Amino acid sequence: MVHKGPLQLKIITQNRKAYHDYFIEDTYEAGIALKGTEVKSIREGRVNLKDSYVLIKDLEAFLLNCHISPYSHGNIMNHDPLRTRKLLLHRKEILRIQGRSMQKGYTLIPLKVYFKGPHVKVEIGLAKGKREYEKRDSIKEREAKKDIQRAMRK
Repeated sequence: MVHKGPLQLKIITQNRKAYHDYFIEDTYEAGIALKGTEVKSIREGRVNLKDSYVLIKDLEAFLLNCHISPYSHGNIMNHDPLRTRKLLLHRKEILRIQGRSMQKGYTLIPLKVYFKGPHVKVEIGLAKGKREYEKRDSIKEREAKKDIQRAMRK
């Protein structure tokens, strides 16, 4: 029997704007139903999560507006870059996520896409939108932490 170590995580892309625009309350890991050329394109790092979101409909979760560029060595059978992709989650997880996301002000957004072993996974965040003044407060806090770190080094 061959013992395999822990699965390696290889992050492909992160949605940094999400952390600026939202408070992330909880995170979930989901698989994505992809076509072959999409996986190859993701391996090349040609995926963009900007303006994408997750929608739950009829007890199924879908990833919308996620742009996966057509595969560079593909042919006429290449995929549509903005097609709706199904997320692979257990029914209990979908029900729990749906219940929490129905509350006022909450939304589901993808935070990162990564390989976990041979499988493509997406991290979904249950997020609550920040107001303009809250964004400014977050920036001030971050800068204050940087100043403290600089002072500690000196």
